[in-house]
Amino acid sequence: MIEDMSLEEKIGQLIVAGVEGSEPNEQTRRMIVEQHVGGIIFFRNNLADPASIIQFVNQVNEWNQVNHAPLLLSVDQEGGRVSRFNDWVALPSALQIGESSDPELASLLGFVLGEGVDMMGMNMNFAPVLDVNSNPANPVIGDRSFGDDPEQVSTMGIKVMQHIKQEGVIPVVKHFPGHGDTDTDSHLDLPVILKTEDELDSLELKPFADAIDAGADVVMVAHILFPALDEELPSSLSPAVITDQLRNKLGFDGVVITDDLTMRAIANRYGMGEAAVLSLKAGTDILLVAHKYENVDEVITYVKKAVDEGTLTEKRIEESVRRILQLKADYDLHDEPREVPDLSSLNEQIRDLNKRTSAANR
Repeated sequence: MIEDMSLEEKIGQLIVAGVEGSEPNEQTRRMIVEQHVGGIIFFRNNLADPASIIQFVNQVNEWNQVNHAPLLLSVDQEGGRVSRFNDWVALPSALQIGESSDPELASLLGFVLGEGVDMMGMNMNFAPVLDVNSNPANPVIGDRSFGDDPEQVSTMGIKVMQHIKQEGVIPVVKHFPGHGDTDTDSHLDLPVILKTEDELDSLELKPFADAIDAGADVVMVAHILFPALDEELPSSLSPAVITDQLRNKLGFDGVVITDDLTMRAIANRYGMGEAAVLSLKAGTDILLVAHKYENVDEVITYVKKAVDEGTLTEKRIEESVRRILQLKADYDLHDEPREVPDLSSLNEQIRDLNKRTSAANR
C-alpha cells in the first residue's frame, strides 16, 4: 500500500485534523479528498444529535473512499468534565472511579466508553488519562486523573484502556510523560516540570510503562518542558522524550500522536509548520491539528518542503505511515455507512455505573 502512495498521500496519513461546524462542508471535503488527511477529531461543537453525527461520519467516510485507508475518527470522551456527546447521560469522572478502589468499575467505564464511541460511528477515543494527579494546584488534570497514586492510576487506567479496546475502539493513553504535576495549562502556556529522571520514573512514567506492557497501541505526548530530559524542546517536539524515553527506554513501538499543536504552549513559541517538522523528526507518527483549516495547509506545506530540502527523509515518513496503516488494519477499520444509534441501553448502563460508583464512594 505504501508503495502505491504519493508523497502527498503519505504526509496526509500523518495528520488528524479538526473540522468546523456540525455538518460536512467543502473545506472538510478538500482535506479528505485532496489533502488525504488520515483522520478527523470531533469536538462538542461538531456533535449535535445522533442523527446528524452519523450523517457527518457517513459523509466523511464516503469522501474518504478515494484514499488508501479508512479514517481515524476520533473524540475526547473521557467521562466527567471531558465528555463531548450531548445525548449521553453524564459519566462519572476518572477521580470518582479511582476513589472507589474498584477495578470492576473502571472496566465498566471502559466498556461504556468503547461501546458508546463505536455507536456514534467513531473508532478512536483519546482516553484514558494516565496522568498522576500529584499537584493539587493543577488547573487542567485534577479529576480527569484516577488519583495521586501511580499504582492506582495504572490499575484503573489499564482496565479502561483494555475495555475500550475490546469494543473495537482505539484507546489513546495520555499525556506522556505526565501532566499531573503542572500548575500551568498547556492550552494557555508551556508548563515546566523540574524533576529528575529518577523522580519521573517512580511517579509520572509508571502508568505509561505499565500500559505499554499491557498492550497500549497509541500514546499521546504532552506539550511540557522537562529540563531533566530536554532543556530546550517541549516533550511533543523532543527526540529525548519521544525516541529515547518512550521508544527506547519503555520499548513502545506503537503509534505516537501529539497533543493538539494549536495549543498555546506550542503555537506561542513555534510556527505550526516548524513544530510539525520538529515533532516528526523527534519520532512522532501523528500530528494532531485540531483547529483551523489553514493550520493543516501550513503543516502539509512545511513537511513537504522539509522532504524536498532533505531535512526530513521520505523513509522517516514511511516509518510512521507503516505504523498508522498497521493500526488501522489491526482494528479492522472501515468506511461503510453507519446506522443512527438508539442510546437508551447505553444511557441505562451509564446510570447503573453512576449508581455503583456513588455507592462505592459513600
